[in-house]
Amino acid sequence: MTYRPPVNDILSAMTHVAGLNEAVAAGLYGDLDLDFVRSILDEAGKFAADKLAPLNRTGDKSGALWTQEGVKTAPGWIEAYAAFTEGGWNSVAGPLAHGGMGLPEVVNLACIEMWNSANMGFGLCPLLTIGAIHALEAHGSEALKAIYLDKMIAGTWTGTMNLTEPQSGSDLSTLRAKAEPVGDGTYRIKGQKIYISYGDHDLTENIIHLVLARLPDAPAGTRGISLFLVPKFLVNADGSLGARNDAFCASIEHKLGLHASPTCTMVFGDQQGAVGYLVGEENRGLNCMFTMMNSARLAVGVQGVAVAEGATQKALAFAQERKQGKAPGRSEASAAIIHHADVQRMLLTMKSLTQASRGICMLTAACLDRAHLAKDAQALNRASLLTPIAKAFSTDNANEVASLGVQVHGGMGYVEETGAAQYLRDARILAIYEGTNGIQALDLVQRKLPLDGGAVVVQEINRLRERVAAIPSDAAYGYGATADLLGQAVESLAAATAYLTSAAPGAIMAGATAYLRLFGLALGGVCLVEMALGAQGAHDHDSRIALARFFAEHIATAAPGLATSIIQGADAISLQGLM
Repeated sequence: MTYRPPVNDILSAMTHVAGLNEAVAAGLYGDLDLDFVRSILDEAGKFAADKLAPLNRTGDKSGALWTQEGVKTAPGWIEAYAAFTEGGWNSVAGPLAHGGMGLPEVVNLACIEMWNSANMGFGLCPLLTIGAIHALEAHGSEALKAIYLDKMIAGTWTGTMNLTEPQSGSDLSTLRAKAEPVGDGTYRIKGQKIYISYGDHDLTENIIHLVLARLPDAPAGTRGISLFLVPKFLVNADGSLGARNDAFCASIEHKLGLHASPTCTMVFGDQQGAVGYLVGEENRGLNCMFTMMNSARLAVGVQGVAVAEGATQKALAFAQERKQGKAPGRSEASAAIIHHADVQRMLLTMKSLTQASRGICMLTAACLDRAHLAKDAQALNRASLLTPIAKAFSTDNANEVASLGVQVHGGMGYVEETGAAQYLRDARILAIYEGTNGIQALDLVQRKLPLDGGAVVVQEINRLRERVAAIPSDAAYGYGATADLLGQAVESLAAATAYLTSAAPGAIMAGATAYLRLFGLALGGVCLVEMALGAQGAHDHDSRIALARFFAEHIATAAPGLATSIIQGADAISLQGLM
């Protein structure tokens, strides 16, 4: 099976969920129009299918290789990356002032989906560079921007973010990496960072590390963290590369999946100290890094959509070809398994979860565009509310969808030759990196529900109620019980929200993960309905209605139970049952 770019599905989410047409009509995106967006997506999809997808299995089997001279990427990676940058794909959302295309984030993320669906091991590298660009653009000095942004936007240099250390995990308050001021405006960075994706490779001439470290007089905890730019090679005054910096990859991890993406242990300052440059203000590094992390969290949500899309395509193709057992209403002795009801259930679950997740991610990206381009504070608050849902709901779904993909393949899914297992292995990290999904849930209930005194989440729930009210209830339209069941999901969300806004801290934390899932079900179901309503008169109208109905009647039905767990189940989460 070859990867087929789902351009029509992506455009459906962009137009009917993310409001692309309305934004274009309002002039938010300048002279951008839907035909141009489609042409961009068509070309990005062609690159994904023709250049990246054929390397996916190769990269998984070969992996990245650590050597004394540096990390070597899988066969074909260097050529593919050269073609990627020559095509200008690294610069899609980059600012025009530094050589970028200046296209909106919603278009950029659509491209990111296809590249990661075709080959996530490759797609992770430019994804991280984009996040580093955002952080440097927002917080870097004019001098740093002048030296580094053009090269990073072009893809000539890639970027990383260095947060985690062996003793700290997700708790950044315990970071130990040090930064000593030299007196000439530079710092000497010393310390070790782990789990650094693409911390070293042979794709580009330079790698720009964004590193969290502490100044000598820094206060304890997260208030004492600063952010530094540490290049692999120092840059001369004329822009040429200078001496090798004291920043090296000591080893790479042997992982469950994403074998082609080198996950590095980085050592800074093992000799004289790695030369670094302060980004933003002293002791405000975490604020700067959150710019990159929030960008990356949404992008990781899109990676979840990407893996789910790839797994769904593979399972659907297999189900249409694999013959086994007699199916009701079929004359042949051995029917293609797609005609069996349980296989249809699995495939519909895969497809509906994928498209619901895509809708949420596209909506979040559109809110970020509006916040940035129109300086809209309400849109920024809405994006802040939706980001943890986009990241966690989509990546949880990626794991479920990839697992179902193996199940559809049966025994053939458990062996490597079909490729179904790679999606499951690659997907597993998505719920872990860029903040585990448990951390995303805590962020949602502790930081995002109180936004604007709780008004942001109330407005979102009211929007969902309005969308549900627009669902046709006449049986002739084919929506079945969609309106009733999505209405129940939204009201379950409202009840759980009201409870959490006044609950004790322990109860809030206990209900966080269930609440995020509940929010995703209500919002995802509405996204599917919006795509169905928007497809009226199109060739796929009936299939979109059927998909929205399946989600409402088979998946969103979990919403009332989740609300019960949130409101009544906090006391059941305790150490007692583990002893």
